[in-house]
Amino acid sequence: MRLLADKLAEQLKQPMIIENRPGAGGIGAMNEVLRAPADGYTLCEMGNGQAISMSLFNSLSYHALKDFTQISVAASFPILLAVPDRSPYKSLSALVEAALRNPGKLNLGAINPGSTQNLSAHLFQQLTGARYTIIAYRTTPDLVTALLRGEVDLGFDYYAGLQSALGPSKVRIIATSGEHRDPLLPEVPTAQESGLPNYVVTSWNGVATRAGVSDEVVKILNAAINRSLAAPDVQEKARAFGMEARGSTPQEMQDRMAEDIRKWHGVIERAGIPRQ
Repeated sequence: MRLLADKLAEQLKQPMIIENRPGAGGIGAMNEVLRAPADGYTLCEMGNGQAISMSLFNSLSYHALKDFTQISVAASFPILLAVPDRSPYKSLSALVEAALRNPGKLNLGAINPGSTQNLSAHLFQQLTGARYTIIAYRTTPDLVTALLRGEVDLGFDYYAGLQSALGPSKVRIIATSGEHRDPLLPEVPTAQESGLPNYVVTSWNGVATRAGVSDEVVKILNAAINRSLAAPDVQEKARAFGMEARGSTPQEMQDRMAEDIRKWHGVIERAGIPRQ
């Protein structure tokens, strides 16, 4: 978002101020945007995290689709499926076969319950038909430490979080969760290529504002965001973080949010994760 904000300020000839509102799955940040005037001067980052919140929390003061106007997707990034470098599993299919032979013996690791990483582990269990022990870690460094110690057989996290641990005697990536191979890891197959055709997880973020902002303002913002994301320096910096910076139409972002709400609702329900 900071990469985008800097470029967007140039496009719109307006200062862009980022105000961090962490915690509670972004609920506080969303409520702050809804309290602002419907003039397009207050924007928010939205993405698959808000789609998950729709099913994870008992009661939200807003609906991600009805109370917000989606403007454009900004970036997408897959989950990396990591094993300790000394792991005997050289492929995802070999690990799944071992799990089927030894129910509950293999450990899956990811951060906080309800995070995209954690739900990716639950989706993996649901689609492979094997039973694992899913361990939730507080932070990505905690997960990396567990991988390095061999306490986790398969970890789920993003490139930015695992990057420093990749290499001999550290952590090895055996699959990625996107529809296409990660350009930063071109030799690593996708989960689809590894025998799980329905395992696709692509985290994403985008820009939205409160409902009621005029179509004309949304059109101006959408055009500026798409131009900003196409800038070579933004593309280069985004790739370094393991992200694909690419804009969309407002309708494409709306459709993506709706699909993710349906998808993660099903995963949460099947996993029996209690609402917060």
